[in-house]
Amino acid sequence: MKLNERSVVHYATCDSPTDHAGFLHKRVERHHHHHHHHHTTSYHRRWFILKGNLLFYFEDRESRDPLGLVVLEGCTVELCEAAEEFAFAIRFDDAGAKAYVLVADCQAAMEGWVKALSRASFDYMRLVVRELEKQLEDARKSLAACHKSPRKSSSGRKRHLSNPATALVQEQPPILENGYSTWGSAGSGGGALATGLSLAGQESPVSPETACFSKLHNWYGQEIAEIRREWLESQRSGEL
Repeated sequence: MKLNERSVVHYATCDSPTDHAGFLHKRVERHHHHHHHHHTTSYHRRWFILKGNLLFYFEDRESRDPLGLVVLEGCTVELCEAAEEFAFAIRFDDAGAKAYVLVADCQAAMEGWVKALSRASFDYMRLVVRELEKQLEDARKSLAACHKSPRKSSSGRKRHLSNPATALVQEQPPILENGYSTWGSAGSGGGALATGLSLAGQESPVSPETACFSKLHNWYGQEIAEIRREWLESQRSGEL
């Protein structure tokens, strides 16, 4: 792979978002030619910055020029047995490629780095996209099934929301997960309830082919607001 050194150095130190950063000890092995099969191992403390699938390392935190760069493609990140605690390694699929052994200062730091590095490659992103596409297809099928199911009566809907806490939970904005909205787990069963409803006299603006989740949730949000309004009115009439 051919990299433009000036562009890479600029990217390493510019204000673009950093995915992970911190000090690690990088293992360095030196082979001595005059002694057959003899080598010494030392560890150098370096400042590491992860941006996308590029892992830069510097002499220290204030350095402007990276000492090196690791392109995190075609590799695995794994814990490794070493004399030092909290050690992990970046190993490449190519048998002749050099492995990078790194040592964190504590368990939490090691776990943070292993997780961040494991998710940095385009291979991982492809898997995520594939999974999101599958979830989207499942959502479209569920929505199509909703359109075919008979509408529920308003009296039936009121019984579902006998607990005011459920209505309040549904008023909260949906939780963002993997870049699109999902119903929060706090509203146990709330998502399933919302999915089975249709506003009287209104058709959903979202067809099974529509990929816009925000429209879908806005529409179901109107339904929740309507149900809660009906419930509040029934409570008031009960108090009179």
